[in-house]
Amino acid sequence: MPNKNILIQIQKANKKAAELFEVLEQRQLIQPGLSEKELNLIVYKLAFELFGIQKYWHKKIVRCGKNTLLPYRENPPELVLGENDIVFFDFGPIFESWEADIGRTYVTGHDPQMHKLKNDIFLAWNEGKAFFDQHRNAITGTELYSFTCSLAKKYGWEYGNEHCGHLVGIFPHEKLLGENKINYIHPDNHFPMLDPDRLGNERYWIYEIHFVDHKKNIGGFFEQLLS
Repeated sequence: MPNKNILIQIQKANKKAAELFEVLEQRQLIQPGLSEKELNLIVYKLAFELFGIQKYWHKKIVRCGKNTLLPYRENPPELVLGENDIVFFDFGPIFESWEADIGRTYVTGHDPQMHKLKNDIFLAWNEGKAFFDQHRNAITGTELYSFTCSLAKKYGWEYGNEHCGHLVGIFPHEKLLGENKINYIHPDNHFPMLDPDRLGNERYWIYEIHFVDHKKNIGGFFEQLLS
């Protein structure tokens, strides 16, 4: 059985991260003409205003236009959000030593494909979670990654990354567990996702959807806590 206290703390942290982007939307702070760097700073300042957050466990990502095709590890040249454009955010704030990770996509203008992409990644994330919940006692990273790639095809997109999620926990979980593929929802992770880690601790997962269209040069990203 999972440690309920740890799970509650992780859930609280990730709920606050979701609230951060809800406020970002409510205040209509995502506007054309802002650079990725400016948008990044807006979120950073808002997180400090709302929660006093200044520390993040991974690099803060804002990607507009063709940069939305690229996964986490890339560092493309900066772009400016256009009038008819798409942008995604990937932030990992730390709340009282507990890691959160949140990914959201927004569209400026009325491009139907961009809006379809934004809607599809949300629907696919929920389908992936339902699949995980249905098989949670034995599902491996390999199986959830394969299912996620099949969702991309179902919705008419390509999958945009070599994995579709990772562990999250008390900071700094990466230094404790390293970059081994068993710590990712990766095609080479053949271990049950809910098995304990190598230190004997329960594992809690962030699930990512990154769908892309290389012809239109757009991508969409949605992530949040799976547990």
